[in-house]
This record gives sequence, structure tokens and C-alpha cells, in this order.
Amino acid sequence: MQVSLVVNVASECGFTDQHYRALQQLQRDLGPYHFNVLAFPCNQFGQQEPDSNREIESFARRTYSVSFPMFSKVAVIGTGAHPAFKYLTYTSGKEPTWNFWKYLVAPDGKVVGAWDPTVSVEEIRPHITSLVAKLILKKREDL
Repeated sequence: MQVSLVVNVASECGFTDQHYRALQQLQRDLGPYHFNVLAFPCNQFGQQEPDSNREIESFARRTYSVSFPMFSKVAVIGTGAHPAFKYLTYTSGKEPTWNFWKYLVAPDGKVVGAWDPTVSVEEIRPHITSLVAKLILKKREDL
């Protein structure tokens, strides 16, 4: 059980540099036992993720030293949307309209927050650290 921040990422977006750097810092600070960033490349917005899965992962690891899980490229909206994003959209009431939408998922699988790319990772960090702290306390109580 852990806290997750699910993000639809893109390599050629104006938000790429700022978000990848902040997401990796978050992963470094809080992961991987109680928290993980879960990155889902998506090419649906501005065709800003045109490369293959291998090229995308290589770019993210080489350029930003990304250590969080990178999934295969998916659709996040429309009829072909990945089931995870259908769930995130349905439960949060917020559908991605661009790259770098962020969904905060509690250990029980409930979506507790959703933010568009104009909201920085630093702005949502307090929500994440609060959830992680609660999880750590709960795990201690369960011992």
C-alpha cells in the first residue's frame, strides 16, 4: 500500500522540464516505499509524445535521472482511454485537457486530488506529504 501521483507525461511539452525535475525530486524525497510517481506517456495533446516507449523512457532517465515507474504510452481521454485514466477521470470528475495532469491517489485507491499542468508539483507537495505521513503512522500502528 502506498500513495501515488499518477501523471500523463510528454517529452516535448512546455511543461516537460519543470514537471520532470519536480516529479523526480518528489520521488527522491518520498519514494519508493510509501510513495511513487506513476508516469503514463500520452501523445493525445499537441502530439508532444511522438516517440516509442523505449525512446521516451530513455529520454526521461537520461535527461532527468527519472527513477519512478514509466508505463507504456496510453490514451488518457476518449473511448480508447486506459482504464486507469477512465477511473481517475470518473472518480475525480476531472478529465485531462493537456499533458501533465496530476492525480493524487490514496493507499485505498481513492482519488483525493486532481490538478492541471498549470499547478506546480511544489504547490501540491503538502497534500502528498500529509497523505504519506498518515500512511507511515498507520503502518506503525499496525506493527
